[in-house]
Amino acid sequence: MTGVLEKRRELLRLMREYTLEKGFFTAGEIAEITSIPRSTMQDWINRLIEEKCVVLKEEQRGRTPARYITSTALLQAACKRIFTTVDGSRVAIFHHCMSSGCAGFCRFHHSLAGGVIDSVRRDGTILIEYADLGNNELKKDIEIGLYPNPAVGIIGIRKEDGYIVQTIKSTGGPAYSLTDMMGMARGVEKIDIKFVGNIVAGEVYTKAMTHVIIGIDDTDSKDGGATFAFTLGLLQYLSKFRGVIPVSHRVVMLNPKIKYCTAGNSASYIEIAVEPEELEHIKEIASRFVEDESNSAEYGFALKTGFMIPDSLRRYGNTVRFKEIDMELAERTAKENGIFMTGRRGKIGALAAIAFRDLDNDILINPSAEII
Repeated sequence: MTGVLEKRRELLRLMREYTLEKGFFTAGEIAEITSIPRSTMQDWINRLIEEKCVVLKEEQRGRTPARYITSTALLQAACKRIFTTVDGSRVAIFHHCMSSGCAGFCRFHHSLAGGVIDSVRRDGTILIEYADLGNNELKKDIEIGLYPNPAVGIIGIRKEDGYIVQTIKSTGGPAYSLTDMMGMARGVEKIDIKFVGNIVAGEVYTKAMTHVIIGIDDTDSKDGGATFAFTLGLLQYLSKFRGVIPVSHRVVMLNPKIKYCTAGNSASYIEIAVEPEELEHIKEIASRFVEDESNSAEYGFALKTGFMIPDSLRRYGNTVRFKEIDMELAERTAKENGIFMTGRRGKIGALAAIAFRDLDNDILINPSAEII
């Protein structure tokens, strides 16, 4: 499914460029620049005509080939990327928009609808939502329509053969997004659409990915470096690998009174979504990157799978922010929570960084803020 959608996106992009620049395109022109056989390209064009994405402008006349245009020059992919991660019976939905306005609109209406979503927030152009996979029944009683009703809502979510399937009801602009834009988003494997009057319902398929949080500390030294920059570099490095999607990078201020910190005592964590079969490989290359590139022999590396933070881990993070602790507590806490660690003294802060996952930025950077 992924290959077909990617090819469709690329062909529509090229066809749209030709339409805007020349006023039309031919099957031969697109076939030539894509190295796709002309007969196959004609099949693609016929399919896109059926989907109402392409329109026949002029029929073939003698040796003059048929001319086509895309049905609209409007933006076709306001939805940049959609992906999902799973932690037990919980699922996190990440919807990366091209516009913070679009993300804000969806946040408001998804919250208004309720449905299966129990938490919605916006981080810039990214909409982040959480739901429980335990209840597979559709919330059919949600009224979708004009305000004061929501224009869009997620009425069902389930896991099926390695995919997360969202059932979405919409009208108006969100319905256009569902039919014409979401299928163009990276990460979307398939969309099944149904029309019921003015309401559009769709099932959106994305891979059920593993959520990974990596905490880093003590990679800098008096001679140079900064842990926040090092961790951001790790995120960029991992994002190049197959089956990895970058999620976030955060800075966490810990106890500034610790005697062995190089400056203000900040640690960092990153989040990535990983295809399950790639997890062990990513763990190996991430830990090796930190070992090889750290400016300090005291570096710490901690890796947790899943996005939920247990209370015991939150308490540990709060303790590290206000007290000086020993390595034994860090090792015990990591073991209790199934967290992999490597390194030396920095493991204390690396593990603490993970404990701050999903908290407000004002809490992350304020070393006097308690988190429990």
